[in-house]
Amino acid sequence: MEMKYPIGTFQFNGEITNNITKDWISEIESLPRLLRDAVKDLDNEQLNTPYRSGGWTVRQVIHHLADSHMNAYVRFKLALTEEKPVIKPYDETKWAELADYTLPIDISLSLLEALHQRWTNLLRSLSPADMEKTFIHPDSGEVSVGRNIGIYAWHGRHHLTHITSLCNRKGW
Repeated sequence: MEMKYPIGTFQFNGEITNNITKDWISEIESLPRLLRDAVKDLDNEQLNTPYRSGGWTVRQVIHHLADSHMNAYVRFKLALTEEKPVIKPYDETKWAELADYTLPIDISLSLLEALHQRWTNLLRSLSPADMEKTFIHPDSGEVSVGRNIGIYAWHGRHHLTHITSLCNRKGW
């Protein structure tokens, strides 16, 4: 298994159907519970263990998920309320070095639980026309709301697998 991309990169080239987006939204909805279950028995030393050599610690991954998904939620709202807004990227690596990434993980786990309730409620309300709306990412180009749902379902699985594969390798 490749440790940096244990489930591979996001790949989807088919038609984004209502059933596919329903499945992706369910994945987004379940992430906070699955994440909390994955880390519930970890101590501080384990939380401060990188998931791979040169990678983030479990603690940093959890705080990153909160930051990334907050940004994603705002990007969805911008795409739904503006005409092809250009979103602002951020330096994930530098954010992971800031002091708030040393906080207890429960802060970000609770944030993710509340955020994902709002996010999935919003996503379930979208019409087919809403799914076609887009935003412009300066690096990735134009991204549709429908595709972005898939990207963030993948993103949650990707980082959850970083944590669970580390726990499996270490026998935690």
